[in-house]
Order: sequence, then structure tokens, then C-alpha cells
Amino acid sequence: MSNLYQNKHELWLGICFASFAINDEEIKSRLYDFSQIAFRHMKWIASDILACGNNYNYDRKMILYKKESVFEVIEELVERAIDIQTQYGQSVLGQRMCSDDIYLLEYLAQILKDGSKNKEVTAFDMQRKWLDKNLAQEQIDALTLFLFEESYKEYELILVYAFMQARTTDFMQFNVFQDLIDESHFHLKSFSNMMAKLGILALPRELHELTYVIRDLEKFVKDGIAEEEAAKVMCKELSDAIQDEELSKFFDFINYQESYHIELMKKLL
Repeated sequence: MSNLYQNKHELWLGICFASFAINDEEIKSRLYDFSQIAFRHMKWIASDILACGNNYNYDRKMILYKKESVFEVIEELVERAIDIQTQYGQSVLGQRMCSDDIYLLEYLAQILKDGSKNKEVTAFDMQRKWLDKNLAQEQIDALTLFLFEESYKEYELILVYAFMQARTTDFMQFNVFQDLIDESHFHLKSFSNMMAKLGILALPRELHELTYVIRDLEKFVKDGIAEEEAAKVMCKELSDAIQDEELSKFFDFINYQESYHIELMKKLL
């Protein structure tokens, strides 16, 4: 089951980052929906593992290879979804996951049948230009640094909160963790799509076990609040530094969301 969990973790990431890499809005939206289904699979697999008295981790071997076309992205995703099929088994959960993936594969097959869908993928081209805006190089550099740091932070928080949520029996804690997971999904999606527009899409680095095996919940929450405060400062600095009204408003929006995350974490204290 721990091997299944790792492969499902990698499939979730594979679907997510295929969604981020592809510009076609219909494909992007549908793939992201499938990624959320895959993440629920992770949650259910984790519950089964813990119910059996076993454990799992966030180790992964996945590499995000640079692709130049939609079909290249889709073909790799097809391989990943097919490879995991033999691991599901005949349990009710296994049958559910298998059925979901079969539908995903059907959708991917439909894309591959339509040559008009095979557009160029620019998510990895390293152009570092923001749409048609003429941002100064120091602004692009600040945005690049922010996106790399924050995309890792959001990926980390999704997994850490999920790890803790799976182990709590407290209803209030469970709900707070769910809110924080959902918010971090949105932020990871937003930041990764921005990275793709800049041509710098990349996987967040892998988590070390010490990151998510929490021995002291109170210290973890206090450290988390401090981290959110630091993210607010970065958002404010970036909003002030970037001479683009649309981007500035976006980072103000994220800043206020981080403020509420702090209030959610205070509930845990």
C-alpha cells in the first residue's frame, strides 16, 4: 500500500502539472478536476494504510521532463495512469480508483485523437516574460523568486496538513486542516500557472520526513503562523515592487488570504 501511495502521489502531481503546462483552458480545467480526484484517492489510501496499523511517506521519484507539445504532455500522463492500474487490487476502493482512471484515460485518448489540440507548450521555455507586459528585469527576478519559494511552500503545506488531518480525531482540527488544504491547493494552482506563463514551470522539491512528521503540534502551528506572516511581507513587497496593476491586485488578494490562514491556525492553538 505504501508503494501504491507513492505512485498515486506521483500521478496526482503528474495530472496537476500537465494541467499547469497546457494553455488550452478546457483541457487545463478538466485535468485539474482529475487531479483533485487523484488527491482524494491519496486521502483514502492513507486512511486504509493507517487503519491497518501501517504508515506511508511522501517519498517520490518523479521527474518533470520538459515537453514542447500538448501531445507529449498527454502521452506521458497516459503511461503513468496505465502503469498504476495493476496496483489497485479488487477492494471497493481499488475498483473506484480504477474506474476513475479509466475515465481519465478515455478523456486523454479523445485529446490524442484531435490533432488540432496538439498546440505548443511554452511552460518550460525559460522566456521569463509576463504575457505582453514589459516588466523590468528586477521585477521579473522578484516574481520568479517569489513563485519558486511559494509554490514549494504551498505543496509542502498541502501534504503536511493532509498528514496531520489523517491522524486527528478532533472535529475542529479536521475542519481547519481541510480549509488550509483547500486554500493551499488554490495557491499552488495559481502560482504554478504563473510559473508556466513565465516559462519556468518546475516541480517543488521533495519533502523530508522531518517536515511532516510533527512531534510538537503547538510549535508547528506557531512556526506556521510565523511562516504565513513572512509570506504576507513577501506579497506586500512584491505588490509594491511590480509596476502592474493586475499583478499588484492579485498579490494584495493573496496577502489578505494569508491573513485569514493565520486566524485559522490560531484556532488550532
